[in-house]
Amino acid sequence: MNYIIKELRLKTGLTQVEFAQRFDIPVSTLRKWEQSESTPPAYVIKLIASLIPGTNNELKVFKSSSRAVYYYDPVKKLLYDQIGNSIFVNESLEGVNEENLSIYINRLFEDFYSIQKKFNDDLKYDKEEDILWS
Repeated sequence: MNYIIKELRLKTGLTQVEFAQRFDIPVSTLRKWEQSESTPPAYVIKLIASLIPGTNNELKVFKSSSRAVYYYDPVKKLLYDQIGNSIFVNESLEGVNEENLSIYINRLFEDFYSIQKKFNDDLKYDKEEDILWS
């Protein structure tokens, strides 16, 4: 499937700055690509697309009531959010009520984001303060 870079960014829901940071692209370069002032090499688009879960048609899609979109790879047993964060799921999703499953997945990622934020806050605090946890 052929993609243009702006379509890929919009699929993730990221701003230009966030997308550029995530994929280590200078923001000015991304802007030029999106405004058709220059064109990224085809292999770059393909590489970026391979890292965005919504571009893989083999993944099962779940939409939450909050409009968040999640993807499930039954072979790898991985759940993905729109920007590519993944969580391994040991239990099979087969046989679970789809409406409930969307709620469970949304809650799982909300908890993940909360823990991720706490972890990042701890790292920032540790850099600012000379502490040793025991």
